[in-house]
Amino acid sequence: MRDGWWRRAASQVGRSVAVWAVSTVTMLVLAGILPDFQLQSPDGDSATTIAMTAALGAGAFGVLSAVVWPLLVRLLLLVPALVLGLLVFFLNGSLLLLALRVNPSGQPEAAPETAVIVAAVMSAVASATGGALAVRDDEAYRRRLHRLAVRRRRRLPPCSSAPGTVVVQLDGVGHDVLRDAMDKGLMPTAARWLGAPPGQAPSHRLTPWRTDWSSQTGASQLGILHGSNHDVPAFRWYEKDTGEVMVCNRPAGAVELQRRAVERTGDGGLLTADGASRGNLFSGGAGELALVLSVSARRDRANRSRAGYFAYFSDPANAVRTALSFVADAGREIGQSLRARARGQRPRVSRGGLYPLVRAFATVVERDVVVAAVIGDLLAGRTAVYADLVAYDEVAHHSGPRSRDTEQVLRRLDRALALIERVAEHAPRPYRIVVLSDHGQSPGETFRARYGLTLADLVRAGCGLPVPRRAERTRSGAEARAAVRAALRRPVEERGGRHRPSRDSEPVVLASGNLGLISFPDVPHRMSREEIDARHPALLPTLANHPGVGFLLVRSEEHGGVVLGARGTEVPLDRLETEPGPLAAFGPGSAAAVRRTHSFPHTADIMVNSFHDPADGEVLAFEEQIGSHGGLGGDQGRPFLLSPLAFSPPVDEGGEIVGAEQIHRVLRRWLDEAAGSQVPLAARQAPCHEPAEQVEQVEQVEQVEQVEPVGDGPGERAA
Repeated sequence: MRDGWWRRAASQVGRSVAVWAVSTVTMLVLAGILPDFQLQSPDGDSATTIAMTAALGAGAFGVLSAVVWPLLVRLLLLVPALVLGLLVFFLNGSLLLLALRVNPSGQPEAAPETAVIVAAVMSAVASATGGALAVRDDEAYRRRLHRLAVRRRRRLPPCSSAPGTVVVQLDGVGHDVLRDAMDKGLMPTAARWLGAPPGQAPSHRLTPWRTDWSSQTGASQLGILHGSNHDVPAFRWYEKDTGEVMVCNRPAGAVELQRRAVERTGDGGLLTADGASRGNLFSGGAGELALVLSVSARRDRANRSRAGYFAYFSDPANAVRTALSFVADAGREIGQSLRARARGQRPRVSRGGLYPLVRAFATVVERDVVVAAVIGDLLAGRTAVYADLVAYDEVAHHSGPRSRDTEQVLRRLDRALALIERVAEHAPRPYRIVVLSDHGQSPGETFRARYGLTLADLVRAGCGLPVPRRAERTRSGAEARAAVRAALRRPVEERGGRHRPSRDSEPVVLASGNLGLISFPDVPHRMSREEIDARHPALLPTLANHPGVGFLLVRSEEHGGVVLGARGTEVPLDRLETEPGPLAAFGPGSAAAVRRTHSFPHTADIMVNSFHDPADGEVLAFEEQIGSHGGLGGDQGRPFLLSPLAFSPPVDEGGEIVGAEQIHRVLRRWLDEAAGSQVPLAARQAPCHEPAEQVEQVEQVEQVEQVEPVGDGPGERAA
C-alpha cells in the first residue's frame, strides 16, 4: 500500500516536472522569436542565467495560475459572456507580467501585448503536455477519477447504489439527421450504443417522437422538464391581456412560463429530487443550476445563472483553450460564410454582424461549460442531470440542417457524449445516459427570399395598409393589393398618403420559424373569422391563396375553429380527421396538434403555417433562416429519444410518443425505475454530495478536462 502511494507520488511529480520543463522551453523559444519579450539584462547574460530565468518565470507563472486565477474568475462572473474571451487573455497576460516581476534571476521584460501572447501560448502548451502525459497513463487516469469522485464524500453518508440518470439534449438534431450522421461515421459513440458495427450488442434503443405544433425549444423543453407546455403557441406571441410580446428565450419570459407550468401541474419539475439543470431555458426544479435562463435574473449567490462559468474557467489552461477555440470557430464561420457567398450557394442568409461571435459562443463556450458541469455532477453522484447542448441548432439555422458545417458540429457533440460516458464509468454510482432532441430542423429558403416580401408586408397589403416600396414592386405585393381593391371596391391608400391608421389598430405580426402569428391588439379578445372578414375582407383570402402559405387557423363563430386553405378551402376542426384538406401534406398528427393549439388562451387571431413540400421536406421560414423550426412540416417535428435498454421501452410496441409532455412522463417513469432498485429507502435518499455551488467542483472539472478536452482538435481547426 505504502509502495503504491510512493509510486503514485513519483508519477505525479514526474508529470509536474515534465510540464515545467516544457513550459520553460516554450518561454525560451518565445523569447527568441518575439522582439518585445526578453529574458536577459541589456548587458547580456550567460546561457545558464537565461535558462534559470526562464525556469523560474515558468514556475512562478504556473503557481500564480493555480493560486490567483480562481480568485480572478470570481470577478469574471460579473462580466457579459461575449466579453469573457478577451478578458481571459488580458488577465492571463497580467499573471505572466507579475511572474516576471517577482523573478529573482535576470531582468526579464515583456510588453503588455506580448505578455498576452506569451501567456496564452504557455497555458495552451502546458495544458496539452499535461493532458498528453495523463492520457498515456491509463492507470493514473482511473486513479485520478476515483480520487476526485470520493474526495468530497469522505465524511458524508454512503452514496446510493441506485443508478443515476443523465439526459443530454442535442438541440435541434432531428431523428433522420442523427441516423445519417451515424451512417456517415460522424457519431461513432451513438452508433456504438445502437450496436454498430454489426455483431456488437446494443446498449440503447432509438425512438422517434412527434413534437407539438410549436416545434421549438421553449415549448418542448418546458413540457419535458415541467410536464406542461399548455398555452405556448409559438416561440414568440402577443398576449392581449398584458399587451406584451412573450418570448421563450428572454429571462422574463422563461420565468413566467416556468411559473405557469408549475402552477398548472402542481409539481416543481423533473429534477426536484437531487437534480442538476445545465444550459437550459428552465430549471426543472433542480437545486444545482448553471447557465439556466429562468434564474438568470436572480441576484442571490446560490442561483446565479453564470456560476457554472467558474467551474470551468478556474483553470487558466481551460480558459485559454476555450478562448482560442472561440476565436478559431469565429474565424471558421467567417471563412465558411465567404466561401458560400463566393460559390453563389442557395439558399443563403446573411451571416455577418455579431453572428460569428454568437455561433462561437454556442459551439465552444456553452458546450465546454455545460459538459464540464455535467462531469462535476457525475463525480458528485447527483441523481438526475439534464443538460442542453445548443451548438447544432445555432449552426443549422444559418448553414442548413445537412451542411458540411453542421457535420463538423455533430462530430464534436459525439466527442462530448464519449467523454461523459467515460467519466460515468468512474462515478460513485452507476449512470444511465439518455440522449434526446427537442425538435428537428427543416430546410428551405426564406419566405422573403422567394417572394420578395415578408409575412408582415403581405399582411399589411391584405389589410390595405401602406407597405415598403420593395414589397409594392413584387408580384405577391401587387396581387395582394389587387385583392384589397376588389374586396373594398375602392383604391388602396398609397405609401405616403394622408390616411394613417392608429398604431394600436395595426396588426402585430410575429414569426416563429415557418409559423406566423397575426394579432390585432385593439381587440381584447381573440377575433373570429367573421370579425376579421368584416374588418379586413381581403386579408384571409390573400393569405390563404398565397403560394408560400400552407394553411391558416382562425376561430369561427359557426364552427368553433376552421382551417383555411387555397381556393376557398375551409375545414372545421372537428372534421379534420376525415377531411384533412390543406393539412394532408403535413402528415399524421397534424390535425390533433392544430386542435390543441386552438384551445390555448393566447393563440393568435390568425395562425399561419408556411408551405411545405413533402417530397423534399422543404418549408419557407418567415424568419431569416435556411434551417428552421417552429411549425409543422418536415424534419422539424420529428426529434429522437436515445435511451438505455436498462429502462423499460418508452412506448408499447406499435405506439408513438406524441408531444413533449409525454416525454416528461416517460422520463418520470425511468427516474422512478432507477430509484426503485433494491436499496433501502434511507440509503437511496442519502446524498453523495453536500449542497453546494458549482464553484466547489473546480478541481474536479480542472483535472478531468486536462485529461480529455472536448475542444476542437488540430485537424478540425485546420478545416
